[in-house]
Order: sequence, then C-alpha cells, then structure tokens
Amino acid sequence: MMDWSDRHCRYFFRQLAPGALVYTEMITTGALIHGDVARHLDFNNEEHPVALQLGGSEPDDLAVCARLGQNRGYDEINLNCGCPSERVQKGAFGACLMAEPRLVANCVKAMQDAVSVPVTVKHRLGIDSIEEYDFVRRFVETLAAIGCRTFIVHARNAVLKGLSPKDNRQIPPLKYDYVYRLKRDFPECNVVINGGIDTVADVQTHLERVDAVMLGRSAYHDPYLLAILDSLLSGNRLAASRREVADKMWRYAAREVARGTPLRAITRHMLGLYHGQPRAKVWRKMLSDSALLADNDADLIVKAQQQMERGPLATAV
Repeated sequence: MMDWSDRHCRYFFRQLAPGALVYTEMITTGALIHGDVARHLDFNNEEHPVALQLGGSEPDDLAVCARLGQNRGYDEINLNCGCPSERVQKGAFGACLMAEPRLVANCVKAMQDAVSVPVTVKHRLGIDSIEEYDFVRRFVETLAAIGCRTFIVHARNAVLKGLSPKDNRQIPPLKYDYVYRLKRDFPECNVVINGGIDTVADVQTHLERVDAVMLGRSAYHDPYLLAILDSLLSGNRLAASRREVADKMWRYAAREVARGTPLRAITRHMLGLYHGQPRAKVWRKMLSDSALLADNDADLIVKAQQQMERGPLATAV
C-alpha cells in the first residue's frame, strides 16, 4: 500500500498481530538505486517478520535491490506484479508485467540468485479484458518452474486504462474460485488470497481453500481486526486490548518524537484503532487535529486514550 504501510504503520500492526507477516509499501528499484536507501529500507527490529516489496522490471536492478533488502535484514523479498496505477505502468512494472511472464521469471530468478531469503510474487488474475483462468495459470506455472513458491493473488483483474487505482480495488469482479483453482493446480506452492476480505468469517472461509490471507485496506481502516484474527489463528494467544496497544504506541511515539519524527507520521496510522467502538470519533478527531499535533507531544495519545476510557495510562518511562 504505497504511502501507507511505512515503518510506523508496520510497528502499529505488529502490536496488534504478533504472528502476522507485514509488508512494506512498494518501493521502486530506481528509488533504491538512485535515492536514500536508509530512508526507504530502515525498519524497527520489532517488525519481524517483515517483507520488502519491490517494483521493477530490470532483472539486474531487482537483484541489486533484493540484496540491499537482505543485507538490511528483511525476511522476504516480494515482487509486485499487481499494481495497476498509470505511474507504475510508465515504469513498465506492476500489473502490466503479467503480460510478460518470461520477463517476470527472469526477474525472479535474478533475485533468487542474489539472496537466500524467499522471493515471492504478488499479482492479479489478469489484465484488462483477459478473463480466462488459463492466463493466470500460465503466469504462475512459468514462475513455479523456476522455483517461486509463494504467490499472493489479488482476486481481481487489473484494468490498466480507464480505471483509477481505487476503482481497480472495487470495480473488477472478485473471482475467488480462480485463486482456489490455483491452489488445486499448484499444491506445492503457497497461495495467499487478497482482495475484498473484511471479516473474521471471510478469513476463515478462505483458509479452508488456500494457505494464507493478505489483508490491506480493511486492516488499515479497522486494525483491531488483526488482533482478533491473530488470537484466533494462534490458538492460544490472547489479543492485546486496544488500551494496551495505545499504551505501546504512546511509548513508541515518545521515542520517535525525541529523534525528530513528527507525531502526525505515527498517529495517522492509528485513527482506526477504535473503529466501531463508542466515542471512536473523539479518538480520530484528537489524533488528527492539526492544532493538537502542532505541539508534537506524544502525550496526545495518552490524552486521547483518557477521553476514550476516562482513565490514565501507565506513567511514561
């Protein structure tokens, strides 16, 4: 999720779901090769396991960036072949790569040769008007043949012309049965399903047919869903309360603010913590209020929590 799943967001998600694998936003090879590597790749040790998602179509460049990611400590390198934005298409990567499975295979092979951590692929079911299952089956078959073993499948087509990225997440119909067929046809592979999954019941249904579920914007807008799922799927881990998560994020924010991080960069990811709960609007309003954020004081999280539950948090350390 470009511009969303930065290191502050991932740290927040980790407090909710200790057992989940978290992903970076897509980072282009050009941004790493010609830009500030530390700014793009630095992360908190608490984020593990964490995957680096790359965007690119040049095998040599992807190999360099995969190696940078491994050297920084990432647990997985993921190649994005699913983003439909025109900005990405101009760089000849993202969903448009599904039309060139041999090129994608060369990219994945170059990355595999460069690193020892898993190299995975995120993709769509098809592009534009290509609706046949055989299109995505051939794509996966080509990559499986060179040893790729994990496929994260957004269960929609990508419409490359005429739909915005937002519309591409909503308008093309979901075809979960195609993803289920991929798992049947490639039982040796890990098939992860993504797209339109919003509830615990949705997740449980999909896990009867595939290996894992990826949540994106549903987890962002209702992040406590992650805590519920983590507890349920672990079998023995109690979900952290919203209060406990807020307390951990307050401590984290205090450390980050002391290092010069704007508080807004952290609180913007926390607005949905009380989604669906009484007084949730108070929480959102306080943590997004520009006048309150101007002080850049992590205790704003404490004050918002007190307004929610009318009780103090622990003493700061």
